[in-house]
Amino acid sequence: MARDTPARAEPTDSVSRLVRLARLAGEVDVRCLLAGSFTLDNPAAAPGIVPFHLVLDGRCTVTSGASAVPMEPGDVVLLPHGDAHRVLATAGPQLPVTEEPGLVFATHRTPGAEPQLDLFCGHYRFDQGAGALLFRLMPPLVHVSLDAPARTLAEVLRGEARSPGPGTSAIIAALLDALLAMVLRSRPEQRPETAGLWTALGDDVLGRVLAAVVERPGEAWTIDRLAADAAVSRATFLRRFAARTGTTVAAMVTAIRMMVAADLLSRGEHSVTRVANDVGYRSESAFGQAFRAALGTTPAQYRRDAVARR
Repeated sequence: MARDTPARAEPTDSVSRLVRLARLAGEVDVRCLLAGSFTLDNPAAAPGIVPFHLVLDGRCTVTSGASAVPMEPGDVVLLPHGDAHRVLATAGPQLPVTEEPGLVFATHRTPGAEPQLDLFCGHYRFDQGAGALLFRLMPPLVHVSLDAPARTLAEVLRGEARSPGPGTSAIIAALLDALLAMVLRSRPEQRPETAGLWTALGDDVLGRVLAAVVERPGEAWTIDRLAADAAVSRATFLRRFAARTGTTVAAMVTAIRMMVAADLLSRGEHSVTRVANDVGYRSESAFGQAFRAALGTTPAQYRRDAVARR
């Protein structure tokens, strides 16, 4: 009988791997070229959908629950839990808005007025396994101010919107994947009042630790080892981790392991026992309990369902 061989580690960075594991598909729903005052109400998203808003020019505010986020050029807002929210501006008179259909997405305009706001509104559709885990441990609202390279990417997006043609949909999808990667790797100073596990990837200390766990989920990741890898004391590591992520070390390690496990199971190439071992579980029973707690189903059923969806 042929023996399972250890899975080969992929030569990639942690952000790239997380985005790939989540099996994301980004789309622009509407571009808003508006002036004056307006209110755009967005209902709660369907399961598997994460709305986003990207400001290229002008200013507006995104509100969700008790949160009100003022947005400027280069700002991105993600709503990882798909909560209902509102985009609004209060400067100037309230003017009518028209909708123009487009090759890839619609455009909302204020007819007869010079646009004061250039806003892209869209969503990410994600895999219900690894993708659900990725966004579940983010806060309900993530606000990031893009740096100069990311703003260049946004300008390319605007260029495609101005002159759509063959391949525009594929180009926009690739640009949105890159945009999310830039949000995930953003530095703490780019994320006003936002703490969350995955947005800690840009932290100089925690980023190294998260990258190691993503790359080698099957190893024994104790707090002492993580602190040693981060080159800080155990107490310093725990304080920094709690402040930056808003969750626990155990939750981080388990979430990453379950993301990798969901990806491996969805391929249908390896046994549940093999996958359990690859992500650090020597007991298939313990792995099954952790997987069910994270995703609401057994590893075997998840594997069958994923293979059937192909």
